[in-house]
Amino acid sequence: MFAVLKTGGKQYKVTKDDIFTVEKLAAEAGETVQFNDILMLGGDNVTVGAPFVAGAAVQAEILDQARGPKVISFKKRRRKHSSQRKKGHRQHLTVVKITDILASGAEKSGVKAALGAASASAVVAAAKPAPKKAAPKKAEAAEKKAAPKKAAPKADTPAAAGKEPANLLKKAKGDADDLKKISGVGPKLEGTLNEVGVFHFWQIAEWGADEIAFMDDKLSFKGRIERDDWIAQAKQFDAEK
Repeated sequence: MFAVLKTGGKQYKVTKDDIFTVEKLAAEAGETVQFNDILMLGGDNVTVGAPFVAGAAVQAEILDQARGPKVISFKKRRRKHSSQRKKGHRQHLTVVKITDILASGAEKSGVKAALGAASASAVVAAAKPAPKKAAPKKAEAAEKKAAPKKAAPKADTPAAAGKEPANLLKKAKGDADDLKKISGVGPKLEGTLNEVGVFHFWQIAEWGADEIAFMDDKLSFKGRIERDDWIAQAKQFDAEK
């Protein structure tokens, strides 16, 4: 007799005593878990689920919690200085051994369901009761109700984020630097920087957190300066001059 089960977004054809790996399950080595999503049962009689076979299950013993082979991801953009990223990843896996295939009575077996690590965390989070808010005292509630609401003053213009860089210039000192060397800066953005007063790499290299916030707001490109690491690039190009 065999069964086709579903777990971790994948399907597995299994028979009793099979040993194989699946996506990480929320269980310890030595525990017995039950897969309840059975797509098909085969053998003398074939039963196909719609989508699952009612009452069917596959029970398995957890042999080990392991990790898969390391996979290296390397990404680099052509003609973009300092734009490369290398990451390694090892997938979390669970080694299981099939101990029994149930054609019916899965809900009465008493064996806990095989849940993925992410699904188990979501179930635990959903089971936690929401924190109760303390009810305001009657006197405080009456006082708040009686007090007239003050209208918030309207601001003529929204306050600018951060602080304007102190090293902005009215014109370049000598020849302006080619700011397009910085990853993420094109001809249009270079023109905008020049209009604001930025002509040289050393100006960008001197910016701190407040200046970055101001320029982000000024250029309407939230997070681009830190995402493309303009400061490090500007320091490098300024040192190469």
